[in-house]
Amino acid sequence: MSVRKIYTYPDKVLREKTKTVEIFDEELSSLIADMWETMYSYDGIGLAGPQVGISKKVVIIDYEGQKKTILNPVILEKEGTCTHEEGCLSFPGIYVNVDSPERIKVRYQDEKGTLHTEEIEGFLACVFSHEIDHLSGTLLIDRVSPLKRQFIKKRISKNVCMECEN
Repeated sequence: MSVRKIYTYPDKVLREKTKTVEIFDEELSSLIADMWETMYSYDGIGLAGPQVGISKKVVIIDYEGQKKTILNPVILEKEGTCTHEEGCLSFPGIYVNVDSPERIKVRYQDEKGTLHTEEIEGFLACVFSHEIDHLSGTLLIDRVSPLKRQFIKKRISKNVCMECEN
C-alpha cells in the first residue's frame, strides 16, 4: 500500500469522464488499498478515483463505521433535500453548505464484482452523492451559488500563489 497524490482543483483529471470497472483483479485490489491508505492519511471520509488521478468508477467511503468500496455506482432514486457542510480533499481547507438528497437508492459493485442495491439516508447519502459526483466530473464548486464559486476560486488562487512563493 502507498499514499497517492491527491489531485486538487483545477486539475483536469477531476473533470474527466470515468470508465466502468470491468476487471476485478489484483491491480484493482492494489488501487483500492492505496486509496484507503491515501484517504486515511489525509483524514478524509470518502475518496473517488479521479482524486488520485485514476479515471475509473471507483469510490471508497468510511463514515461512522460504514466502510464501503463502491464500483460502477448508479443512483437509482433520490428523495428529499437536506443541507450539510461539505469539504473535499480536492479543495483543501474549503467547507461550504451544499444541498444534497436526503435519501438515495444506489446500485453498485463491490471489489469482487458482486452487485449490491442499498437505500441510504442522512449525511451518508450526502457522502455517497458527493463521491459519485466525482465520477462524472461534478465537483463541490459546481454545487454552490455563482457568488460562492467566485469566492472559492479566489481563495484557491491565493493558496496556489502562496505555495509558489515558498
